[in-house]
Amino acid sequence: MAISPATATGQRCCHLATVPHLHYLTDEEIEEFLDDLDPNGDGLIDYDEVEQNLDHTYDELFTHPTTPKKHVDDGNETGSNQSSPETDQRHLFLRSIIGSDARRIPRGEFAERVRQWRIPSLALERGMGNDYVRKMSTWRRVRAYWAVNGPQVVFLTLVISMQVTFAVWQLVKYSTAQKYRNAFGWGVIMAKTCAGALYPTMFFLLLSMSRYCSTYLRQSYRLSRFINWDLSQSFHIKISITAVVLSTLHAIGHLTGTFNKGSQPANEGHVNDVLGPGTLPRTYMTYVAALPGWTGLTALVLFFTLGTLSAPPIRRWNFEVFQLGHLLMYPIIALLYAHGSEGMLQYPMLGYWLAFPTLMIVVERSVRFVAGFFRIPATLRVLDAETVEITVTMPNSRFWGYKAGQYVLVQVPQISFFQWHPFTVSVCVGKKLQLHIKTDGNWTRKLRGLADASGRGAKIEVGIHGPFGAPAQRFYDFSHTIIVGSGIGVTPFSGILADLQARDNAQHGGPSQAHKRSDSPASSLWRPFRPANNKRTRKHTLSFSSLQKPTTPPPPPPPPKYAPDYRRVDFHWTVRERNCLLWMSDLLNDVSRSQQWHRAHDADGPAHLDIRIHTHVTQRRSTLAAHVYGWLLEMHRTDAHPESPLTRLLNPTHLGRPDFVMILDAHYGEMKRFLGVRRAERASRGRRRTSGITGVRSRVLAEDEGLKIGVFYCGAPVVGEILADRCRALTARGHEDGSKIEYHFMTEVFC
Repeated sequence: MAISPATATGQRCCHLATVPHLHYLTDEEIEEFLDDLDPNGDGLIDYDEVEQNLDHTYDELFTHPTTPKKHVDDGNETGSNQSSPETDQRHLFLRSIIGSDARRIPRGEFAERVRQWRIPSLALERGMGNDYVRKMSTWRRVRAYWAVNGPQVVFLTLVISMQVTFAVWQLVKYSTAQKYRNAFGWGVIMAKTCAGALYPTMFFLLLSMSRYCSTYLRQSYRLSRFINWDLSQSFHIKISITAVVLSTLHAIGHLTGTFNKGSQPANEGHVNDVLGPGTLPRTYMTYVAALPGWTGLTALVLFFTLGTLSAPPIRRWNFEVFQLGHLLMYPIIALLYAHGSEGMLQYPMLGYWLAFPTLMIVVERSVRFVAGFFRIPATLRVLDAETVEITVTMPNSRFWGYKAGQYVLVQVPQISFFQWHPFTVSVCVGKKLQLHIKTDGNWTRKLRGLADASGRGAKIEVGIHGPFGAPAQRFYDFSHTIIVGSGIGVTPFSGILADLQARDNAQHGGPSQAHKRSDSPASSLWRPFRPANNKRTRKHTLSFSSLQKPTTPPPPPPPPKYAPDYRRVDFHWTVRERNCLLWMSDLLNDVSRSQQWHRAHDADGPAHLDIRIHTHVTQRRSTLAAHVYGWLLEMHRTDAHPESPLTRLLNPTHLGRPDFVMILDAHYGEMKRFLGVRRAERASRGRRRTSGITGVRSRVLAEDEGLKIGVFYCGAPVVGEILADRCRALTARGHEDGSKIEYHFMTEVFC
């Protein structure tokens, strides 16, 4: 049944009014907002001014480089002053939430309506989170910090400890042995100390380049947290700089110390003591021209060249130069093998440190090189001003061991044969996968240029290497999960949601694909127009008395029945500004539409999958009025355009920082009610247990005694610390009240 705009608005207002984690506008804030609308202090609020301010706020929020502002000419009779379905629906919306069809509304009456809007307060939001952290005891803060950062600290401690250990070993060996100092002086001590630190440095440097290694480590949650190659890009940069510094100091030690003193005629006897009797006298250039000398110097020059081509300005200027520059790693590795093969002063060890990571890299790059020649037909389609979609069906001849949330490397030969870019798989059913790509770089803009702007889709060929990674390996260990993420790094979680929903639709039916996407541009959802002046009246005559009053129905109750495989996922996505939501709105809306379809068609049956999407825009509004108008725009939905005018999302978006303390507390209360329903169902069956029940059913029955909830987080450490502490507190509460609800905090990091 279609819902009128007024009714839909009422439901939306009711939804906001019942969310337990929102703090609403204070009386002081309401008065500040009204002062802005009543500058002359006559106690009356002008409706036209409210409407005009709303238009202005929309114009500011929706400004985008590819979406120019709309300007309206007051003298144009065909302008947006004329009546149209969009303007009528908008007047209907405004009049319904204001509650009056008068041109001028008493200030007190308008203030009461503002209170009923239940808009979150800016004042209470400012201290959100920080106050909670400050109130935590020192021990609680330490535990929360360790839950988020502990494994990374342990791993970095291991790497640094290995560097220091091998460096100290070489330092002690060459500084305490008199024969080395007599033959080569201080230079050999400095060079060999740096060489000792370079052994583990080069090992981890090369290993951090292997995506096969990160995928394998992801099979174990604890191991992947301890050695988190999802952070490999940041780690790779830092350890590369370390390697360059140590290599430079190693070369300086030999060039200015070892070779200089070892070539002096007076030291020939001491050199013979180190290198063996019968060693021929060596000049400075003899040392340089020897195999360890010239290979080391050449490798160092290539290392500096590679580092220069990897600098951010070069990478932004031409990514292909950056990638081609990384091909220098192969001659560098070969030169290092040769450099460490001659045991002049000690048994050669460098080759052993390089063997395993080199094998991983060579195998992986060889497979990628071959995959570039086996091109797969794909469809490229423009979704909106910022996003394109690639749809690919992997051939049966290709192994495809995909897991939800993984990513692939994509090559488009029409753009570049050498460039491979990683993208998370948005949806994958069988061997058919979709990628949603934000066009914010040189390569992605060229990709958009290949697409058919009409939206019908362009046929292209792509190379696919992967899949790689396996984020949130423990995600499927829990029937109830909370996902909290920020920015575009949360896309692997979005892929998991899409995968869950696609599988649920395949098993239990779902909406048709015919009406999944709206082709209307977002700017058509809200059409600003100027209020009528004294010389003109509006063409339409909407009377508030003829409007359907907004209803305030109670929030929908939880499903009365739960299927044995019932799974609930609460997805909280936090972004700084609403443009970050647009490029994934299509994917999230597909999930929302499927959820709406199942709630409508499975009302009398058991619920199988319950996905609740919550998006949060944290950008600080310039004024309180802009904050209020932003919320009003977010509340405006119609039958023709059920998406938000600001975010294009079907799900409601919270404008402000989320209070995860209250969110988790509310979730805990809902989980207690869920357990109550489950236990009542079991009691009604007379607590019958049959030994033949296995699989999901037996797991669900075992969970009737309690509930384990996985909380997955990807984002800023400070929010992770709050979540980690709250999970501990709620788990303790579950043990105290007998519900046995446990919250297991797990941090995920995606590069």
